[in-house]
Order: sequence, then structure tokens, then C-alpha cells
Amino acid sequence: MHEYLTTKEVADLLRIKERKLYDLCAEGILPVTRVTGKLIFPRSALMAWLRQNTDYGSDMPALREHPAIVAGSHDLLLEWVLRSSGSRLATYFNGSEDGLAQMKLGQALCAGIHFHGADNTNANIILTKSELPYEPVVLVEWAKRNQGLVMRQEDSETCKSIADIGERRVIMRQKGSGSQVLFQSMLRQAGLSRDDITAVNETARNETDVAQAIAHGHADIGFSIEAAARQHRLAFVPLAIERFDLIIWRRDYFEEPMQRVLNFCRTEAFRQHADELGGYDISANGSIHYNGA
Repeated sequence: MHEYLTTKEVADLLRIKERKLYDLCAEGILPVTRVTGKLIFPRSALMAWLRQNTDYGSDMPALREHPAIVAGSHDLLLEWVLRSSGSRLATYFNGSEDGLAQMKLGQALCAGIHFHGADNTNANIILTKSELPYEPVVLVEWAKRNQGLVMRQEDSETCKSIADIGERRVIMRQKGSGSQVLFQSMLRQAGLSRDDITAVNETARNETDVAQAIAHGHADIGFSIEAAARQHRLAFVPLAIERFDLIIWRRDYFEEPMQRVLNFCRTEAFRQHADELGGYDISANGSIHYNGA
């Protein structure tokens, strides 16, 4: 297969006459190279132009060229790997529910999720199947994480559970966050409601924001992962182990950006950093829990 196409080959591909092709080139619409008075067309650039100008419609997100964005829930280890692997993937962390929504719209190539239900093990699978039915996505395990209460060291002697929060100021997560859903579930299990706690006006957008708010004195307690607590030298009371998964479009799974991420997870640097952060179990990292249509 040649790297460059002739005018006849491109005209045949586009089902137009060569005269029309020359007009498109003169208007600067098509990617073209001029060599000794002749026009030749870089195959890769022409294919990219075709993809960019294809209207897939709102109901065909799987066919689109997905933005190089990882959406969904925030995770410290994932954030570090995206940078360290050279993936060149941008992030838009706004919670598990939003991650699913971005995938449904075809606005991300990957989303991190950690949903919780009566059966925590299968919650991610159930929601992926119901929200992305018949879509070519895979659900890949990222890590199991310790979730719990984060607080300053002086509070750890008198606060051992949800029931011990008392009058302490609590920083909440945004609506749709997997951590917020789990925290509210644990409040109910303890016989408490949102009205029984003192929530500060500030809302944390990710795991790090929770720890920072407590470290800076803006709140007394929050619900987050162990790694965020350790990063800010805060006390941590473990309450749950959750599985954090990645939803990835199957086509994007095999493309270079995601392959850089997945291959980096096989390195000693990845294992060492997960251990340094703390609260991670990466023994099943890369396991596929669901393979869509």
C-alpha cells in the first residue's frame, strides 16, 4: 500500500471527477502535496480529513474518533500513570456518573468508575451494561482501593466510624461521585442522614481536594481514599475496599495512547509508586471484567 495517492485514486475514492478534485485542492479543502507540478495526496492525512468530516449522528458514539480524554472518577495512581507513561491523554475528572455520560456521548475514550450497590463487586459491570448496551467497550480493572474517613491526627483517637463524626465539619463530594454515593450509603447504614452531619459549603471535586480541605483547616473530616490521606499526612480510618475500573472503547484500547498506559502498568516503577501511595491492591490490574458487543 503506497503512502501517497494519485489524483485518479483520490477521485475514485471520493466518487468525484478529477476536475472537481482540482477545485477542492485550489480552495485548500483537501490535504495535498505538490511535486514537480503534480498533485499527490498523503494517505494518512486524507484518511484523517475524511474522519474529521464524517457526521456519525448523535446515536453512534462508538464510530466516532474519540477525543484523547480520560473522564470519570479521579484517582491518584491513574493520574500519575497518564503523565509518566507519555500517553499524552488529557483528563476531565468529574465523577463516575459523569464519566459514563461522557462515554455515552462519545466525548472520551476512557472513563474511570467506582460504583457501589448491594453487590459491590458487580456494580461497575451492571452500570456499564445498562448505560452502554451493545456498545464495543471493555471494562478493565485498574485497582482495588481503601476508602474511608480522612481526618487530622488529633481526631483519630475519638473518631473510629461514621457514627463518631458528631459535630465535626464534613466536606462532601460533588453529586454523581462514586465516593459520595458510598458515603451516603454508609450514613444510612449507621442510621444517619445528611441532616445529621455538619457539611461545609465547599464541595470537593476529587480525592485530593478532600485531603487538602482538611489539611488546610477548611473541614475536619471527609470521605476519600487512603492514598490521599497519606499524601497529606492525615489520619485514615478504613471503611471499605472498592474496585476502580476503566471503561475503554475497544478500538481505543489497542491504540498507542492506551497501550502506553497499559504497558506502563507492567513496570516496576508502577508497582513501586502504587506501594508508596498506599491503600492500593494492583494484583488484578489489567483484568477484563466485561467485553461489550
